[in-house]
Amino acid sequence: MNIITPTADGSNTLYNETIGEHYHSKHGALQESKHVFIGAGLQFVAAKQAEISILEVGFGTGLNFILTLEYCEDNNIQLNYTSIEAFPLSTGLIEQTGYSAYVPQTIWNSFITNYEAALKSPQSLSALSTLEIPHTTLAAFNTPKRFDIIYYDAFSVQHQPEMWSDEIIAHACSFLKPGGTFVTYAITGKLKRAIKACSFTIEKLPGAPGKREMLRAVKGM
Repeated sequence: MNIITPTADGSNTLYNETIGEHYHSKHGALQESKHVFIGAGLQFVAAKQAEISILEVGFGTGLNFILTLEYCEDNNIQLNYTSIEAFPLSTGLIEQTGYSAYVPQTIWNSFITNYEAALKSPQSLSALSTLEIPHTTLAAFNTPKRFDIIYYDAFSVQHQPEMWSDEIIAHACSFLKPGGTFVTYAITGKLKRAIKACSFTIEKLPGAPGKREMLRAVKGM
């Protein structure tokens, strides 16, 4: 069962009783998403190109997606967004998060009306954006597509260690284009070694509130 829970910045998250963890940082769901995925990931890549393909590991509540969509629409960036989700949330539960307050109503409506269809096939949300949410695990996921950014937003290694094994990290990284960017809220010695083994250059960046550091890595050309 998922329980709606407030976080320190006033935004809500969900607490997953089965996993035993929140979907976002209890120090601030909105702050974490903006800091890790929009700031360190999307804006970093958008400074160099006007069309971006993103692979997200863990669609969850859709917060990363709607903030990404807003940024791309505002900056005239073509967005192709694929997000793996093994356990999709219901539309009703996503609506209860209150995240509609953080993006323009047109963005929210476009997302929420296309969400269930995107679980089955790619959907065009606007002239600039497409959304696809493969209902599968990362281990089972495969595609000929290659991406500019990976948002790695799985539950933590303490609660979902299988999502942080060397093998699964290498599998995820195989979907990045040369020069592509991997971002996640976490940073451990094991993760750094796994990423380096895939020929990435690693940066330690300041973390979102509540975390000292986070990881950004760029794949070799």
